[in-house]
This record gives sequence, C-alpha cells and structure tokens, in this order.
Amino acid sequence: MTTLHPDHPPALPATAPQAAAVAAHGRPREPFLRRVLRGRPEDPRWVRPAFLVLLLAIGLAYLWNLSASGYANSFYSAAAQAGSRSWKAFFFGSLDAANAITVDKPPATLWPMALSVRIFGLGSWAILAPQVLMGVATAGVLYAAVRRRFGAAAGLITMAVFALTPVAALMFRFNNPDALLALLMTVTVYCVLRALEHGRTKWLVWAGAAVGLAFLSKTLQAFLILPPLAVLYAVCAPTTVRKRFGQLGLAALAMVVAGGWWVAIVELWPASSRPYIGGSQNNSFLELTFGYNGLGRINGDETGSVGGGGGGGGQAGGQWGETGIGRMFNSEIGSQISWLLPAALLLLIAGVWLTRRAKRTDTARAAFLAWGGSLLMTAVVFSFMAGIFHQYYTVALAPYVAALVGMGVTVLWEERARWVASGALGVTVAVTAVWSYVLLGRTPDYLPWLRWAVLVGGLVGAAGLLLAARAGRRVALASVGLGLVVSLAGPAAYTVSTLNTGHQGSIVTAGPSGASTMGGGRGGPGGGMQTPGGGPQGGTMGRPPTGGQQGQGPGQGQGQGQNQGMGQNQGMGQNQGQSRPPGMTQGGGQTPLPAGTGEGGMPGGGGGGGMGGLLNGTSVSSRAEKLLEKNAGTYTWVAAAIGSQNAAGYQLATGSPVMAIGGFNGSDPSPTLAQFKRYVEDGRIHYFIAGGMGGGMGDSGASSQISSWVEKNFKKVTVGSSTFYDLTSAA
Repeated sequence: MTTLHPDHPPALPATAPQAAAVAAHGRPREPFLRRVLRGRPEDPRWVRPAFLVLLLAIGLAYLWNLSASGYANSFYSAAAQAGSRSWKAFFFGSLDAANAITVDKPPATLWPMALSVRIFGLGSWAILAPQVLMGVATAGVLYAAVRRRFGAAAGLITMAVFALTPVAALMFRFNNPDALLALLMTVTVYCVLRALEHGRTKWLVWAGAAVGLAFLSKTLQAFLILPPLAVLYAVCAPTTVRKRFGQLGLAALAMVVAGGWWVAIVELWPASSRPYIGGSQNNSFLELTFGYNGLGRINGDETGSVGGGGGGGGQAGGQWGETGIGRMFNSEIGSQISWLLPAALLLLIAGVWLTRRAKRTDTARAAFLAWGGSLLMTAVVFSFMAGIFHQYYTVALAPYVAALVGMGVTVLWEERARWVASGALGVTVAVTAVWSYVLLGRTPDYLPWLRWAVLVGGLVGAAGLLLAARAGRRVALASVGLGLVVSLAGPAAYTVSTLNTGHQGSIVTAGPSGASTMGGGRGGPGGGMQTPGGGPQGGTMGRPPTGGQQGQGPGQGQGQGQNQGMGQNQGMGQNQGQSRPPGMTQGGGQTPLPAGTGEGGMPGGGGGGGMGGLLNGTSVSSRAEKLLEKNAGTYTWVAAAIGSQNAAGYQLATGSPVMAIGGFNGSDPSPTLAQFKRYVEDGRIHYFIAGGMGGGMGDSGASSQISSWVEKNFKKVTVGSSTFYDLTSAA
C-alpha cells in the first residue's frame, strides 16, 4: 500500500561536519528551531509549515472569545482559586483554601489551572487558557501519531477533524476534567503505537504512566481503553510472548505508580488533618473511586447523587437520557460527536479489511485496531451506562474518530484505482452527507440552507469518488476535496457557534441553541447549564471587570425569562430572557460570578437555593460581598453555604474561603452538626448563607440539621434578596 510510510525512512547522505557530529553524539547537531521548522528531511517543504500553521490556527480559534465563559464551571474555578492560595488545597484538590472539603475528582486537572491563577491572578483566561493549550497539544500528538505511519496528509486531516468536532471546541475551552483526560488518552495510544513498532519497553511504560496520570484526572474512565490496547500489544508486538507479557506487567506497574502515589498519600494521611473527600459518604477516596465515580456510573446506584439513570438494554430512559446502542446518535448526544462517527466506523472496517493479509506485526493494521478499539470500547460503555452521563463526556471519542478518519481517507485515496477502495470512499462521503443532513435538520432555524448544500454536495462528491478508478486525477482530486469540505461543513458550523458562545455551569453543550436536548442533572461535578450569550467579557489575567454592558441570549437568567426546572420539562435550570454576561454589572452594582443564577442561587434572581445553587455559582451583589469581606481575615471561613456551587460563587466573589456544607449536592456528611457547632464555638465561621441546593439529600441529613440549628440560634441579616445568619450573634 503506497500510503504506508516505513517506520524508519532511509538516511540521507551526510556532510563532513554532520558525519563528525554523528560520530561524537550519535546524531548531527542542529538548532532546535531549525529542526522544528524543517521537519523530517524526507518531507516535502510544505509539510512542516502546514502543520505549524494549522496548529496555530487551532490555538487562536480556541482562544477566541475565551473570556465569554467567565469562570465557566464555578465548582472547579473555586478549587483552582483555593489551590492558588494554599499548597495543601492544591495537593488535595480542596474547594476552599481552608481545606474543608475536596472536589469529587482527583486534583490533576486542577493543578494547571491553580498554577496559572497563582502566576497571573484569578480570571477567565488564567483558568481557561490551560485547557486551550491541552487542545493544541492533543492536536499535535494526533498529528505525530497518524503521520508517522500514514503520512503528513493523513495527520493534517486528523487535526482538522479533531479541531472541528463541536464537543472538542467546547471542552478544550472549559474547565471540566475532560480536556486533560482526552489529552492523556491520546498520548496513551500514541505511546502504544510507538511500542508496537519495535517492541520497545520504554514506550509501553510511558503509556502506563499516561494512564496513571489520566486516573488522577477522572478516575476509572481512564481505564476504558486498557482492554483493547493490552490485547493488541499482547497479540501484535514484534517480540516473544514471554517478553510481551513482561512488558505489559511493567506498564501496569508504571500505571499504578503514576496514579497510585497520590491515592496512597491521601488514604494514609490522618483524616483529622486533611479535607473531607467530596463525593464520598465515608471520607474515603477509594470509596469515591469504586462507588460514586466507578460502578455507580455503570449501574446507576450512586449514593449521594441527585438520582439514577435509566437502566440498560436500549429501552430505558431516565434523568441522564436513554441508554442503548443508538445513544451516541440520538437528539441528546448526536450533534456533539456523531457527525463523523459513521465515517470513522466505516473507515475502520475498510482499514482492517485492506490490511487483512498483512503479517501479525503490521503497524498499519495495529493503528486501525488501536484507535478503533479505543473508540468502540469507550462508545459502548457510554451507550449503556445507566448512571450520571452528560453530553460533554463524548469529547473522549473525538481523538479516536479524528484518527480513524485521517488514516482511512488517506489509505482509500491511495488505493482508489481499485473499485472496492473508491467505492468505500464514495459510500463513506455519501453516508456522512446524509447523516449531516439529519443532524442539521434537528435545528431547522439554524442555517437552513446548509443541510441541503451538504446533502447535494456530498452526493455529487460521492458519485465522483465512485468513478475515481476510471476518472482522471483531476476529477478524483476535485471529488475527494468536495467530499472533505462537505463532511466537515456541518461540524464546522456548530464549532463556530460554540466558539462564539459563552458557557457556564456544570452541564454544557456545543452548537447552537436547541442542538442538544437532555434531562439535566449532575455530571462530572454535577449538573449545570449552558449559557449561550453575547457581549464582551472582562479581562484576561485578572478578575473579570465590572461594566455596564448587557448581553442577550438564552440561559443567562437575570431579569425576565422562562425557567425550565427539573421535572416534566427535562431541562434543568435553563432560563430564557434578557441576560448579562458573567463579570458584567447591571443596575445597582451587581457583580455576578458567573451569570446564570440570581442572588442566593435561584435562577433569575430571588432567594436561596434553587437549581442555580446546584448547577452554577451564585451571583453575589456588591452589598453581600462587602458584608462578607468585613473582618474576613479574622475567620477561617468568611461564610458557610450548603452545596459546593453555592459556596463557590461567594468564594470567587470575595476571594476568601467559604465552607461548602455537604459537598456538591449538600449530601456528603461533612461537616456533621457536632463538627459545625465546634467551628462556630471556636469563632472560625462568620456567616451562614441561607438557601443553597441539596440540603438533607444525603442519608445523614447533616445539611438540614445544620440549617435548622442555625436558623433557631443566630441573628438573621438580610442583604437584598439574600439571607445570612451572623454566627457571632445569638438570636
């Protein structure tokens, strides 16, 4: 197959100085920048500039309008702020710098954000720019992995497909853990493919280390691709059976060390001197890993969650959407990831078929099996998991889909002289065009002309490709070019819409309004909302500034609007009406952090609790901010609030620690009523913020007990529509 590049291209003749350098150091000395710009000696001159330009374009596109999202998910932004103030909070992933409770994930994804905030100060760019860099790095690793065996054109196509996947454009500009997870999973596949070339142990060990670090990002989801990759290496590696299993054992050891060191420290650390492990019911990270964040996600039995899912078998539906083999294509998920998913599956079949007669150690077939196995394993688990599931989880599939498309298109193009190859390429383009037409039809008011252009263009391109075996090279080139443009037109439009939109909360979706409909609830950290909106957002490396500008858009509910709550309307906390962007002011000096909820956590304004307190950080008025900041240095926590998102809004507004009672849902038994009483007696907490979401949801009912005790015993202070209790003044 002419497209498959040899693993080691022949060396070019060396000059005398180069030969001397090789003799002394094993390779010619060359300035680093020149090596970066020139690339491989055997490459055409256009290859490296094209790669660098595309990489730069991805970075600039993902940085565009970045601050529109404000603090994005306030849950993780507050933890990043805490980590920038306290190294102990940094290590444990605490929600506050006083280390009351952690987020419900390991802290690896928080570390880049916390370091950025420590260096540049608290602000949208400091929190979100590290995620953009992860997206650029993922694109670069994909290029390196694909072009190594299939050529530069395949690598560039892979990068473009990845960058134009709507959910990738969303999550590599957002501060949930999925960005780092997707990067590390891509690195894992790359390292396994390098190990498969010559059976080198070091690359397999690096793959194990990448999985271990991914575990510290999102726990057991990192292990989804291990079975197909381990089986692939055990069967196809070019070395003895005994050595293969020994290498896999070393890789497993590297994985345990890379991911287990932090777990061991946390489990051995005295519970009395570390923060409570958020999301667990017994203050144990292992319980969190194998329960709420593990098997609970599969079977829906999630202690401490806001509800379970709908069983498996493809028939049941629930708060987290219907499960079954079609889940990745339905109205809830399809617009996020599935644009090129049918193409990836077809090209996987074509790639395996074309390499069916290759030897056991063939690296081209291994590449199709590695990316394809990772895609199928992850997609099947996502399709049937009955517990917490949200649309943005599917960003994990984006690198696998992109790699399969890049490899498959290139292989079939090189084999186009054969009817079976040109026919497969034509069918792939036709199927993609038809599926794009269906997906675009789900938002009929968004660019209504585009779906017809995609359908017609795709069918024309497919017809040309079906005749590629007989047609001239120009016709074939025009057909494949048209096919690529048409295939990427739909996801590109949704990606542009995503880049132009701000997103806040814990549940976010890509694309235009109405592109994805799903029952709300808690995902990674738990629930949230998408807040498309317009308007310029504040600053870069500092706190978002105040101003008088207003934005219009659904989902940022300050003012008039319609609220769709959790219940018969399935959408959770989505508001429509006049809105303002995060970090901007409206009327009497309000400084929301971020927008999407009213004061006290109610969507659209109003007093305490509400879905905003669960799904997004609370908007904090300047008067409430001043109240909390008075004598703040005297107290360990300036306030305590039920639910992590409720506490996060106040913490981001004041910059001082706010205790999150009960963790994310308010259902964790931390602190207990007795512990809270001791904190109050010791003068460590100034105010209790009334309302919040999740009180009493857990078995212990600690949140409800604390609320009742405070209301009976302490002085009530009303600031606007918010209610505080002064824990230093008895009723």
